[in-house]
Amino acid sequence: MLLIMTDDQGFGAPSTFGGVIPTPVMDRIAKEGMRFTNFHSTSLCSPSRAALITGRNHHSVGYGVVGEIATGYPGYDSIIPIEKGTIGTILKENGYATAWFGKDHNTPSYQSSQAGPFNQWPTGMGFDYFYGFVGGDASQWQPNLFRNTSAIYPFEGNPGWNLETAMADEAIHYIKQLSEIAPDKPWLVYYVPGATHAPHHPTPEWTKKISDMHLFDEGWNKVREKIFENQKRLGIMPENAKLTPWPDGLPQWESLSFEEKKLFIRQADIYGAYLAYADNEIGRVIQAVEDLGELDNTLIIYIGGDNGASAEGMLNGTPNEFTTFNGVAVPVKDQLLWYPFWGSERTFPHFAAGWAWAMDTPFKWVKQVPSHFGGTAQGMVMSWPGHINDAGGIRRQFHHFIDIVPTILEASGIPQPEMINGIKQEPIEGVSMMYTWDKANANTPTTHTTQYFEMLGNRAIYHDGWVAATTPATLPWELSTKTPPDVITGYNWELYNVDEDPTQFTDLAAKMPDKLKEMQSLFYAEARKYNVLPLDNSTLARWNAPRPNLTAGRTEFTYSGELSGVPASAAPSTLNRSYTITADVTIPEDGAEGMIVTEGGRFGGYGLFLSKGDYGVGRGKVVFLYNLLDLKRTIWEGPELESGKHTIVFDFKSNGSGLGAGGTGVLSVDGKEVVRNSIDHGIPVTFPEDETFDVGLDTRTGVALLEYRYDTPFRFTGKIDKLTFELQPQ
Repeated sequence: MLLIMTDDQGFGAPSTFGGVIPTPVMDRIAKEGMRFTNFHSTSLCSPSRAALITGRNHHSVGYGVVGEIATGYPGYDSIIPIEKGTIGTILKENGYATAWFGKDHNTPSYQSSQAGPFNQWPTGMGFDYFYGFVGGDASQWQPNLFRNTSAIYPFEGNPGWNLETAMADEAIHYIKQLSEIAPDKPWLVYYVPGATHAPHHPTPEWTKKISDMHLFDEGWNKVREKIFENQKRLGIMPENAKLTPWPDGLPQWESLSFEEKKLFIRQADIYGAYLAYADNEIGRVIQAVEDLGELDNTLIIYIGGDNGASAEGMLNGTPNEFTTFNGVAVPVKDQLLWYPFWGSERTFPHFAAGWAWAMDTPFKWVKQVPSHFGGTAQGMVMSWPGHINDAGGIRRQFHHFIDIVPTILEASGIPQPEMINGIKQEPIEGVSMMYTWDKANANTPTTHTTQYFEMLGNRAIYHDGWVAATTPATLPWELSTKTPPDVITGYNWELYNVDEDPTQFTDLAAKMPDKLKEMQSLFYAEARKYNVLPLDNSTLARWNAPRPNLTAGRTEFTYSGELSGVPASAAPSTLNRSYTITADVTIPEDGAEGMIVTEGGRFGGYGLFLSKGDYGVGRGKVVFLYNLLDLKRTIWEGPELESGKHTIVFDFKSNGSGLGAGGTGVLSVDGKEVVRNSIDHGIPVTFPEDETFDVGLDTRTGVALLEYRYDTPFRFTGKIDKLTFELQPQ
């Protein structure tokens, strides 16, 4: 079995679903098997993934939202209960080899350090082998990469290395090795690339290939029309489907300036190249299965995304996604400075929100919005020669991510277990889709008759061809600290007959108030059943709320020697507070250079280090560098250190004016102040998620750009006798 799920795409993007980007591998699977055009996610990544691997609704398994904003309520705590075992555990207990390649966004952030516990890592959730990254996203050039639970750095000293290719190589090796050692052993490969979640990181070859096709030159309005025409021509959308209107909150393409169009076309070209590149690497894995003579024995489930296309690049896109997460909009004129490097390791890019709406054609809304199909509809194809007997068929029965596990179990002849490792299992909540494989059942009504949706307060209910949904009260491309509306009374409701109106074009709420009331009651009944309550539509407040972590209540941290790869949840947080860093170091006779302590990297963070120098000049200077989201770097420069013992202190006093407050830092050496400097703003919400806290070296990317630039890992060549952080209240 080969279960493939890409990231953050949207319904219109893959060509097999009417998009403009070539995805020949997905097309191949569709032609050999069938396409499912009414298949739905939760509208956000880690909740969808939790539903996919457990067969239960996302609130049922603790993933009402992404783990980064988990709360203590059962539906939102980011802990998959042991009484709701994963497909990995079930198949492993039935003699399967199980492996997970790619994105793991289902390990709680506060359990993602070297201290564990590891029961919520892939290897603790039934997967024998894991090769991938932990968290919501990662650079494809320098990812936070793990083999099982150990951090690895294969990109160091390896220019041009990219995770998309490395991941395919790893999966191919795994499958080939297993086939040769244990040819009769069945296997499950859960293959989940980070594409096309930001950062969009294709190789230069794919960038050129897609850019030369000029797929996006006419802009998002024309692209949207073209996608819809393709969907009608291919039979993906029925003849009665209507293209939903373009929203007032997003600009029409023709209203844009020349510079805006130029930048936005570049953003889309890079996105398209990333998608095509990922599809190609998936194809290499499938080809390896065929080369082993196992394709006829392999059920392939290829899902195009875990939510709708993402508008998290804000209105204009960004060269650094972490500007979005910190509420900073980057002007177009500033983004153009990165234009030649877009998609390279020098950027962490995301496209403008207009492209997200276009990629979700023909629906309304985008990622994060579960109330409308633009947030939840995912293109999916399945293939299994000899078992799916309607090659090239299209199925429009309503189904959901929770239906994948039951489908796999029925296909493999394995019943849902009553017990796993002595723990009684709660029922799987999805239904099998195998009935759709028979050509005679092409138009059979769906067996998935009722499904609730909820994310960040937006909600909907599907039942027997009807959908009742709230009108989103906030725009996903506008990050705001405003108080959200009342979660119960602050939302309007819409009503659609999606059997007759598959794109949610005509709102019937005013005409059919009794039907709407019936559907609303059904939503709350389902919400009570699956741990959706209490509803919560806060975002920033939840992000910044305290949650279990290894640093809770600590104000002093002490280190020595080397320590690397520590996630933010286990590191001293310097955000929005005053703090003091004290480093006692010993410098050898020939001097020293290298990183003493850092958190973050090229796209935001800080570092205290001794300079590398140029041609032996300026080596060993004490430097503290603060990188404000790759937008501005502030440097404190001290003297070169002679051999012997020294004490370096960086003392920062925040001005206390709220999130992202500035302040004044003082760098002292051996008890003497050497420089005092101020910053107007600090990083308010988060350092880059794929970077870590490192002592004595710097993994992945460096915080410096030009001045005091260095190459990672930039190990400290002296000795760190003692490193202390003292934190003041946030």
